[in-house]
Amino acid sequence: MTKADIPDEEYEVWPDNWPAFLLFEAMSTQWRVGMGGAVGLDYNAIKPVASMIGLKRAELTQAFPDLRMMEAEALLVMGESRT
Repeated sequence: MTKADIPDEEYEVWPDNWPAFLLFEAMSTQWRVGMGGAVGLDYNAIKPVASMIGLKRAELTQAFPDLRMMEAEALLVMGESRT
């Protein structure tokens, strides 16, 4: 995925989803990669990254399922670009 793949549009992020969005964005350099490309986020980095962006434990607990959904969708999009 490159900057050119991102449409030049603005999207609204609901307040309930904001912590998960911030975490996903901050985790953008923490992908585990294999021979076929990205295979998922490095879950070992989640807690330290969440701490660095100021998420509290309760916020991380609430954001984690949303982070996993974004991870799954990102993997689908990245997989489509390989075919």
